[in-house]
Amino acid sequence: MGPAAPGFDRPRRGLWSFLLRRERLSAEAPPARAQPYRHAYTYTHDRTGGDHGPQPTVTELYHAHRLRMVRLAVLLVDDLGTAEDVVQDAFTALYRRHGERIAEVDNALGYLRTAVVNTARSVLRRRRTARAWTPPTPADVPSAEASVVLDEAHREVLAALGRLTARRREVLVLRYWADLSEAEIAETLGISRGAVKSNASRGLDALERILEGRI
Repeated sequence: MGPAAPGFDRPRRGLWSFLLRRERLSAEAPPARAQPYRHAYTYTHDRTGGDHGPQPTVTELYHAHRLRMVRLAVLLVDDLGTAEDVVQDAFTALYRRHGERIAEVDNALGYLRTAVVNTARSVLRRRRTARAWTPPTPADVPSAEASVVLDEAHREVLAALGRLTARRREVLVLRYWADLSEAEIAETLGISRGAVKSNASRGLDALERILEGRI
């Protein structure tokens, strides 16, 4: 059997499938205030003068997408406390730059996602040595949010992701957790679509070997 072609349609085995079962994690998350706003964030601003859908505010984006952004950041920085700081910084930067109403941003959610990735990247650069993942809250008294974001299988995936190069980790998280397309990942990370394919293929190979205990 020949090697799989680079890309996103390769079979995934073992604990990696946990990362793809977002429906279960979403079902555990509090339905909370996010639901009424969900459809508001398909809004895009047309530079020719027309608006498509209601304009989101920073507050509405925060209520609808904060937890999802924290989950994304956790997969990049491997600890919940730091992930929360990363997301807070991203929302703060959005507010400082554009104010509460962000009509001039073509894709506010994409802007936030890129800000989270870039801030996480800065955090990782400041870590001069790699370290093992440690729970951000005591195991016997987990916070409500920690129990939503993390469980034992998820922690194993986090540890495995932490052993990948930063670029491969970012590509895999954005593709298989955030469900971004190849083009969206390329835009978010500022790389070519070919680089996205290459990092996805090599990252999956490395992740599977780690999770299966082969490296």
